[in-house]
Amino acid sequence: MQKLLIVDDEGSIRNSLRFTLEDNYQIYTAGDQVSAVAIVNEEDIAIVLLDLKLGEDDGVEVLKEIKALKPEVITIMMTAYGTIESSVEAIKSGAFYYVTKPINSEELLLLLKRAEEYIHLNSKIRYLDRHIQQKNSRYNIVGSSKKVKEIFYLIDKVKDIDSNILITGESGTGKELVARAIHFEGKRKDKPFHVINCSAMPANLLESELFGFKKGSFTGAFEDRKGIIELSQGGSLFLDEIGDMEVSLQTKLLRVIQEKEIRPIGASTGITVDIRFISATSRDLKEETLLNRFRKDLFYRLNVIHIPMPPLRERKEDIAKLVEFFIKKYNEAFSKNLRGITGKALETLERYKFEGNVRELENIIERAVALTQNDFIDQEDLPEDLSRVENIVKSSKGFIPVHIGESMKEIEQKVMEANLEYFKGNRKKTSEALGMSERALRYKIKEYNL
Repeated sequence: MQKLLIVDDEGSIRNSLRFTLEDNYQIYTAGDQVSAVAIVNEEDIAIVLLDLKLGEDDGVEVLKEIKALKPEVITIMMTAYGTIESSVEAIKSGAFYYVTKPINSEELLLLLKRAEEYIHLNSKIRYLDRHIQQKNSRYNIVGSSKKVKEIFYLIDKVKDIDSNILITGESGTGKELVARAIHFEGKRKDKPFHVINCSAMPANLLESELFGFKKGSFTGAFEDRKGIIELSQGGSLFLDEIGDMEVSLQTKLLRVIQEKEIRPIGASTGITVDIRFISATSRDLKEETLLNRFRKDLFYRLNVIHIPMPPLRERKEDIAKLVEFFIKKYNEAFSKNLRGITGKALETLERYKFEGNVRELENIIERAVALTQNDFIDQEDLPEDLSRVENIVKSSKGFIPVHIGESMKEIEQKVMEANLEYFKGNRKKTSEALGMSERALRYKIKEYNL
């Protein structure tokens, strides 16, 4: 039975309507704005019958407050005045319909039946919308491109096995989302999941965070403290940016993986651990091993199963779905009601080379939703540099433009790309022109996806 709220400052009208409707609805009543809003806030009200003139209160203002609180509530206005102006204002403010006093019971019941049909239809639309969203996103990873489907396939395959997993990809591609999906969808989901960023702290602090320590083992160790590896017992430990871990710590981590045992700093005995290591990096660990910056034996221990995350520029067909997802997310966060994005603005986003990947796109949409005064995100709501037809600056007459504020990495990428284009992809001539080995050039081509 649907919950229906009658809001009228006259008790006789409230009682009369209650008598008429109580066989079909669970009835609530209120005689003023404060009581009405409180009931809507506390109860799962489906329909409100609201008087347009509510004593000292304005019914339209009450309607606006109800809609701001719960937009899905169906509100039917009641008025003894029946002017076109007041009715139009009520409809513009979100009223479903209006009835004039004295109220005809048969007319009201027919209108309420239409309202229920509307509620049912809206419920079906929301269900279908959720179903479509689920088809276009799993594990909070939005997309339906071939590359994203490959990620879903790998998650399904590895979530219930104990092998160590290495997730690689550029910053902002969603490596932690994949790690969380593997843990929380798998057999270890009821056990701990911990995250530690290996680039966020110096080696000595990272060691104590990972392994824990005994009281008195160093200055400031006033009590025993468990490390994050021990705290992850039975579950998964996500080592983000593992490529930034110092070699001395890599050796200790290798020993933990091989022996399944940790020894806290200052301890005389070890502790057996059962955890799955999920690691992630934006570095090329194979190249790091060649440069002796990452232990080869640790790399092979971590890289039992490899999940490469594609950059957004390699799955541009997912941009429209991601934009829709982020508009809904920030509509809710900012209590806004944007209806979408214009074709021109979407085309601009699809041409843009997202160096920051999905994270950069999310930031752009968050800013646009927060600042726009329009119903749709338009070209003017996007950052100015996105308006360029191409984000990659091509060489012109032998010159490669460099702009103030560009990083050395961005400049290097432009130089590589311009020279490869000039020599028509010939790596030997390109490497000679740049004064580097073909092998080094291959690594750079892979790094920049050229």
